[in-house]
Amino acid sequence: MPTTIHRSVCPFDCPDACGLLVEVESGRALKVSGDPDHPVTRGLLCPKMQHYERTVHSPRRLTTPLLRSGAKGAGEFRPITWDEAIQRICCRWQGLIAQQGGESILPYSYAGTMGLLQRNSGHPFFYKLGASRLERTICSPAKEAGWKALMGETPAMDPFEIGQSDLVILWGINAVATSIHAMRDAQDARRKGARLWAIDTYRTPTCDACDESFLIRPGSDGALALAMMHSIVREGLLDRDFIAANVLGYDEFTSQTLSDYSPERISPVCGLAPEVIERLAREYARAWAPFIRLGSGLTRYANGAMNVRTISCLPALTGAWQRPGGGILTGTSTGGAFPLQRVTREDFMAQPTRLVSMNQLGSALTELGAPRVMSLYVYHSNPASIAPDQNAVVRGLLREELFTVVHERFMTDTARHADIVLPATSSLEHPDLYRCYGGYHAQRCSAVIPPVGESKSNWEVFSLLAAGMGWNEPFFRQSAEELIEQLLDYETPWRDSAVSERLRQGEPVLLTPPGDPKRSWLTPSGKIEILNEREVEPLPRLLATHAEGDGFPLRLQSAATPYALNASFYERDDLRSRQTCMELMMNPADAGQRGLSSGDAVTAYNQLGEVGFTLNVTDRVPPGTVVTEGVWWSEFIPAGRGVNALTSQRLTDGGRGSTLYDVAVEVGRTGVERSTGCG
Repeated sequence: MPTTIHRSVCPFDCPDACGLLVEVESGRALKVSGDPDHPVTRGLLCPKMQHYERTVHSPRRLTTPLLRSGAKGAGEFRPITWDEAIQRICCRWQGLIAQQGGESILPYSYAGTMGLLQRNSGHPFFYKLGASRLERTICSPAKEAGWKALMGETPAMDPFEIGQSDLVILWGINAVATSIHAMRDAQDARRKGARLWAIDTYRTPTCDACDESFLIRPGSDGALALAMMHSIVREGLLDRDFIAANVLGYDEFTSQTLSDYSPERISPVCGLAPEVIERLAREYARAWAPFIRLGSGLTRYANGAMNVRTISCLPALTGAWQRPGGGILTGTSTGGAFPLQRVTREDFMAQPTRLVSMNQLGSALTELGAPRVMSLYVYHSNPASIAPDQNAVVRGLLREELFTVVHERFMTDTARHADIVLPATSSLEHPDLYRCYGGYHAQRCSAVIPPVGESKSNWEVFSLLAAGMGWNEPFFRQSAEELIEQLLDYETPWRDSAVSERLRQGEPVLLTPPGDPKRSWLTPSGKIEILNEREVEPLPRLLATHAEGDGFPLRLQSAATPYALNASFYERDDLRSRQTCMELMMNPADAGQRGLSSGDAVTAYNQLGEVGFTLNVTDRVPPGTVVTEGVWWSEFIPAGRGVNALTSQRLTDGGRGSTLYDVAVEVGRTGVERSTGCG
């Protein structure tokens, strides 16, 4: 049969939502490449997606429903039919609802797919079921909370303005690993004459690609911004006219906050010398159009929202917002472009049910009562690997009375603990509609190959479950294409009829956010609200991290790698081999103090648990910080525990996000007796 080429979209949790070209022959994807006509991708794909066909057609793919035949967690199953799987699930749920109520059932999902339909298609089912609701805040809600505290509903600036900047700061973002097109655009700006800085907690590949990099202590991003603003005020490098017309609370901020945060005081907090902080402040303030691209890692601390809120004050003090290319980009929101409530259907809830934080799944499975969680349904996520406090999560999953169903493509750590495993489609096997969060583009795509084996999409499975529960609701009898059409059949200033028609044809399109973020501030006062009395903290200030009080000397960063996305892509031998093994990077000074060398088997430990690593002694990490990249599956880890056995269930100061980077540990040679107590 002839080879055909189809457009598709990368479904993974990345700001860019890349456009793909998929070569198909005889129902099989042969090659996946970047779409050269996509406004952001422009032909460039990250290493993870360059051979996406190897994921789609991996020999590890699950192809039939499975029923547990061995002990929980042993990964022993036997095949069953779809009819039997649906009947078993629905029968069990009907019994639980009759005995303990719908809140004894908990769904768990996040961003294994970013498609608007497939990602959200479980919401209407579980609303109608009366299940507990999941608070989906594991990634970066603190970023949104920090931005809104200062900027309200003001939309983000156009990411393409980076090309008009004369100083680009990649702050807390390893763009080489997590936003490859932001890295390309930053390099384009550099070639036009812009200086390129990176601010991070260790020397990432992104740092290597910049003119200068500045390594700070984990969680001290807001402290650095405060000290920079202290210097800006002290040296008179302000735009007073812009402040007078556009900023609320400048006088209170400078008198009640900034006066306490000199570079001399903040230097030991952030790890940069006072003269370096002063130079950063001076060069930032004197730049004509400085552009800050803010990552998400700096939000995953107890002070995460305050970090974002404080850094976002910088362009307000210097008036950078007035000029093309000047400002700060935390991320974009295109929620107004599509009526997502037509998919999520909150109206199906008879009444609001309890809300369970996905960051506290371990506690929910082991401690939550009235009623206790008796069934867990996991789809497009792998909480046994990615959720905080892995030991508590696994203890919960090992409960014999917990009925766990996992809808997955691969036998992940979570799937190994399931009672029933359902095979899931990949993004090439189902239709969906995508929007990005690092820009303003969107794209619809259709299935380009048939389902692998007996795999089914999220929407198909929830339709089957609705029928199995005996519901007659017509909503669940619609096709995926009909639901996508409902998202497109919607008048909005974000897109005119011509753009909507291009979306229907599968073309990538740029959406137009209403309003101008540089000419109107969508806050209650109409100004940038440095003073916000609606907040618990009315003014930005220095907040501590959790790790500062945990009693362990090293700060652990669980960072991104170009060859995986959290726990995704570990099915790929080619990508996994490029990471070699689960390494822990440590500064030579810290290693010398502990008598450790590269290649040593070491254990990082704290009050929650211990994890084995292979040590890599390197000056890429500063003293006091240790770094591991990726979230490995247990089958590739000798001791069976990954980095999240060390992360806690504590939440951020705003947005109730995860504190996955706010971790204190000690490290010693494996096999040496140690204490895991605090103090």
